[in-house]
Amino acid sequence: MVLDVVLALLSAMECAAEGISFAGDIGVPGVLGVAVGVPVGASLVLRRRWPIAVVLVGIATTPAEMGFLLAIVGLYTLAASDVPRRLTVVLAGASVAGTFLVAFVRFHEDLGEDGGRPGMWLVTFFSALMSLGLSAPPVLLGLYVGARRRLVESLRERADGLERELSLLADRAEERAVWARNEERTRIAREMHDVVAHRVSLMVVHAAALQAVALKDPEKASRNAGLVGDMGRQALTELREMLGVLRTSSDGVASAQAAAGSARLAEVAAAASARVAAPAGAGPVGDGPCLDGLEDLVGQSRAAGMAVELCVEGEERSYGARVERTAYRVVQEALTNVHKHAPGAKALVRVAHREGEVALQVENGPSVGGADAGLPSGGNGLVGMRERVVALGGAFVSGVTDAGGFRVSAVIPAGESGAAPVVVPA
Repeated sequence: MVLDVVLALLSAMECAAEGISFAGDIGVPGVLGVAVGVPVGASLVLRRRWPIAVVLVGIATTPAEMGFLLAIVGLYTLAASDVPRRLTVVLAGASVAGTFLVAFVRFHEDLGEDGGRPGMWLVTFFSALMSLGLSAPPVLLGLYVGARRRLVESLRERADGLERELSLLADRAEERAVWARNEERTRIAREMHDVVAHRVSLMVVHAAALQAVALKDPEKASRNAGLVGDMGRQALTELREMLGVLRTSSDGVASAQAAAGSARLAEVAAAASARVAAPAGAGPVGDGPCLDGLEDLVGQSRAAGMAVELCVEGEERSYGARVERTAYRVVQEALTNVHKHAPGAKALVRVAHREGEVALQVENGPSVGGADAGLPSGGNGLVGMRERVVALGGAFVSGVTDAGGFRVSAVIPAGESGAAPVVVPA
């Protein structure tokens, strides 16, 4: 605003002086020329809001040979503004034409008064040079400044957009990190439940059997005591190693920050759970429990006094690590529930190898005497099994049978292979 006011004052002073000269040329009082020149020059203060009007005023006063500063600044402002380029070219051409005509007439008169006979080409040349010199530079400079201004605004808008996108990505990354940590806690809790609960349940069953036969059959009681000790040591070892993994992974999360730490926790926990969870005979240690270990799993339940039958249908084949581990855990948790809620009941474990999937079913009859083993239960066994199966795209069904027992069924697609990835929401 300060710049516009200063330019308007200078233009008003110039137009006032030129108005006095023009008034003298046409024989009118100089005051009239000042009265016309001052508002014409002062109109330059409106150049930013109405650049077209300022240029039109400059063109209109060209015959009076006033408003050179007005015309120059007005053309510059017009070219630098967002006015359509066609209109800018038309107004600039009109200004050049008006300046050329006035200069041509003035040069011709001045040279004629001096007694010379000016050549037409010389007058034309100087008139064109003067008109272009007064019009072309401000127009070109205005076009350059306007293009540069639009480029800077475009870059600024792009930078603001990128900053907003980065902020959104940072917020989403933090949300994904929180989601991943919560998901990993749930997964590790499920692993610990499967690893520890089964062995502890068998320990309680063996302890009850030991109490029942301690006086009647000391040899059998001794064997049961040995089994209880072995299972207790295995459970303690697995629990200690799992807690060690959690402690180490927590340090990794604190140092790696948010998502990176959660991803590392997932990798470490998945590897550790696969390493510590496999019972004897369950296949390679690095792959975790697998379907080959079902015989030993069923044997442990038989040793605890349960009548269990294992039936395998179809051609046996190997599956991905997650598929085999999930199938093993489903059977393990189902047998654990039989020990807890149906002591003395018979159980049937069926494994069917089909094309593109493996089907599992664990069914038990009613408990002997309808009694419960009195083992504590958190109610997470069936939930954990369902989560495991659904995570691989399978189907899980559980419920009471017509005979009063309980049935657990799962169908797991065989296409999944490899270690469990950490899946984050989009």
